[in-house]
Amino acid sequence: MNSTFDAVRAEALFASALQASQAPTPVQVRAAVTATLRRFGVKGCAARVAGEFGEYPETAAARMSWALGMIETAYQDLAAREFAYAG
Repeated sequence: MNSTFDAVRAEALFASALQASQAPTPVQVRAAVTATLRRFGVKGCAARVAGEFGEYPETAAARMSWALGMIETAYQDLAAREFAYAG
């Protein structure tokens, strides 16, 4: 996790309807993050994450682990493409 932005993105992905079983692409992950942040806002996403950890800590931990990994992959991919374009 590189930044606060990554943490916010992971919370948004966690709060989204996107599921690990869908094997989402980086583009789908970024779209889900954007849509979820627009829908719930930063605080709303954080509240949903907290609620899930309070009610279902075992599954919430697994989902957050998945979300963190997906964010790293999805935004690393974007950064690599932007770097290649600038170079």
